[in-house]
Amino acid sequence: MTESTDSAHRTPVVTRTAEELRALRPKLGRLALVPTMGALHAGHRSLIAAAREHADSVAVSIFVNPLQFGPNEDYDRYPRTFDADLLACSEEGVDVVFAPPVEVMYPDVDRSREDLGQIVTVDPGPMGRVLEGEFRPGFFRGVLTVVNKLFNLVRPDVAVFGQKDAQQLAVVRRMVRDLCLPVTVLAGPTVRDPDGLATSSRNVYLSDQERASALALSRALFAGADAAASGPAGVLAAARAVLGEAVHVTPPVSVDYLALVDPATFVEVDGDYRGEAVLAVAAWVGETRLIDNVPLTL
Repeated sequence: MTESTDSAHRTPVVTRTAEELRALRPKLGRLALVPTMGALHAGHRSLIAAAREHADSVAVSIFVNPLQFGPNEDYDRYPRTFDADLLACSEEGVDVVFAPPVEVMYPDVDRSREDLGQIVTVDPGPMGRVLEGEFRPGFFRGVLTVVNKLFNLVRPDVAVFGQKDAQQLAVVRRMVRDLCLPVTVLAGPTVRDPDGLATSSRNVYLSDQERASALALSRALFAGADAAASGPAGVLAAARAVLGEAVHVTPPVSVDYLALVDPATFVEVDGDYRGEAVLAVAAWVGETRLIDNVPLTL
């Protein structure tokens, strides 16, 4: 899009409306989108780098989507760091930042009644009602609805999502397939800090002591992956042993689920399963809920 051959430190065009996107889209060529809720970190930067390999231009959306937050979740306190995000996008050579207000994504919103006015939504089906979908009812309905909106507004050829949110990646891929959307969905590997904790915008909530407790999640996943040769039962036993010890640390780790699933359907595998799988975990450390996973081959 730009005349410079150096992609670093270009200033992205910031768009906030559908009209601005429509005017800009013909200039972008083959376009890759990285959907985000902001608070960008090293994981997002890796997705932007991957997007650049598959397109002429890269767009990053920054929108904290209220439809995917439950009534007792952290929508109001979710980190919003737009200036820092814009700087990160500039450093990563992003061409376009789409940062719409709520009224653009939900035109019938009534803020006085906290009603988004969204009548038609995207149902994720059975795979959106297990694991994350069970513990966060309506979450994937909110995710798929906003992703579908982003695809329609930005009109990307490629969209890049993180493997760290493996179930989200799976339901988005299924939506694209089932609704015949003209987008290629690519996955970027999970990025981890040197201590093993998966990068996440919610990591800023953790105190030093909570972060130390949270490392049990990645340790459990790595232990499970190391036991892949022993089959599903051995994988789960190895991971549960680590999480069992984490219950007794200060602060303790409270596990919502640990599951070994088919990566395409998120159905839990049986004891005789062989092939590709995902070992996924979700847990609370203090007031912060974290998710993580590792792909493995049984």
